[in-house]
Amino acid sequence: MHRRIVCFSRAAILICFLFLWEFTARAGIIDSFIFSSPSQVTRCFLEMVTDKSIFLHLWSTLYETIASFLLTTLISILAAVLLWCSRKLSEILDPYLVVLNSLPKSALAPLLIVWLGANQTTIIVAGMSVAIFGSILNLYTSFTGVDQEKIKLIYTLRGNKWHALTKVVLPSSIPAIISNMKVNIGLCLVGVVIGEFLAARSGLGYLIIYSSQVFKMDWLLMSIILLCIMAMLLYSLINLLEKWCRRRY
Repeated sequence: MHRRIVCFSRAAILICFLFLWEFTARAGIIDSFIFSSPSQVTRCFLEMVTDKSIFLHLWSTLYETIASFLLTTLISILAAVLLWCSRKLSEILDPYLVVLNSLPKSALAPLLIVWLGANQTTIIVAGMSVAIFGSILNLYTSFTGVDQEKIKLIYTLRGNKWHALTKVVLPSSIPAIISNMKVNIGLCLVGVVIGEFLAARSGLGYLIIYSSQVFKMDWLLMSIILLCIMAMLLYSLINLLEKWCRRRY
């Protein structure tokens, strides 16, 4: 019953919002040219589905987001393991990681364009730059917070650092890794959209910046809604992975 109430309330809020938006646009309470309306956005989406142009933009953003997310996850885990293995290295690099994590990543985008050119590689790197430094710091903190008594037990049983890493540190940090992935998927999407604003010829970010320049608000709002749906779907996939890991471990 609780689950049904929650689902019904969520649907009711969305339906009420769409109804008020459509009603106020048709009644002239808001300017439909500036704010558009659900019917106009739907019509615009169906037109782009008919000519298949929307699929190019969806695929570009989805591919770049998944690529940057997977690379961020892999590199951050490897970097956190390296820092955990060498305490001296972690003390040397810690201030640099903090500074890079605090740096506004949008400031890096023009520099990346100069270095790498206006292509998909630049956009993927822009997506990675938003998430990777914070991800490394969070995972390293999780690795160092593992129960030290278990690690001592590994060494007492004549295990080495590899055994401690694979038998204690990584399994104990799976919840932190999954939690980090939940945050990273959204951050990578943000970074990809920022990159598409500056260096793309396709993608939802490109569609947003182009439609704002030519005052096609239907395209702009449709792109924002599609980004929200994409973010929800990607987040749901991470939730499924989390449930699988809970059953597995």
